[in-house]
Amino acid sequence: MSKDLQNKKIVIAGSQKTEEMAEIIERRGGVPLIRSLQGVTYSDPVEVEEDVKRFIRQGADWFIFTTGIGFESMIHAAERINAVSEFEKRLKETKIACRGYKTNAFLKKSGIHPVVCDDDGTIASMIEKLEVFDFIGQKVWIQLHGELSSQLYQFIKNKGSMDVQVILPYHYQAPEQETLATIMNELIQREVDAVCFTTRVQVGYLFDYAREHGREEEVKAVFEQDVLAAAIGKVTAEALRDQGISRIIVPEKERMGALIVELANYYEGQQSGVKVD
Repeated sequence: MSKDLQNKKIVIAGSQKTEEMAEIIERRGGVPLIRSLQGVTYSDPVEVEEDVKRFIRQGADWFIFTTGIGFESMIHAAERINAVSEFEKRLKETKIACRGYKTNAFLKKSGIHPVVCDDDGTIASMIEKLEVFDFIGQKVWIQLHGELSSQLYQFIKNKGSMDVQVILPYHYQAPEQETLATIMNELIQREVDAVCFTTRVQVGYLFDYAREHGREEEVKAVFEQDVLAAAIGKVTAEALRDQGISRIIVPEKERMGALIVELANYYEGQQSGVKVD
């Protein structure tokens, strides 16, 4: 394998599969630095089990899933109470909407075929696809991800009188202050070459910390001039743009390996037409 990341210091901002990402970077000659800017804390398993039981009893007109890990946590809850078949049966009787290809893949494993699927992965795109449906008088369940998404929730609420049930199987855990201080210092001192962001919440935590310490403009300047921002997909890239960052690399496929490959391609030859969006 070519050493196209030779001596490049690449920050991994994610908290999952960090060893896998680090290994890919090292194989290409780079130096991985793990600076996890988020954690995932699962809700009380009993609460998720109760949500599954209630859905099996009551059913719904719509169930909107926003993440694969959210759907998976509900399947695991159903397994613990020996109710997987009943849960899947109810889902097959329900109109399903899902966000992103990962969520769709999890659903298909259970034989669930969504009426609406937004492969683009953004909440805005998902809302656009849901606009054509009439939700008045409908019973709607929404599985949100990591944190309450007021954009999607408010959209459903504004569609008319209905019964809305929000499920939050997990939430994001804030990173350690020491980790935030370390990465901000590395950025301002230009000690790293790129940062790989794998969720929008990582971007939020970094820039919130920078703002709190009066260093937001410095961090923006670093990304625009010296350190490359690499986003795993459109949603994460959108979060960076919302913070005023325009110099971003985004792979065609929303995969960790593809993200590193795209980064390597950029360094291997910027004249070859690699897109920095």
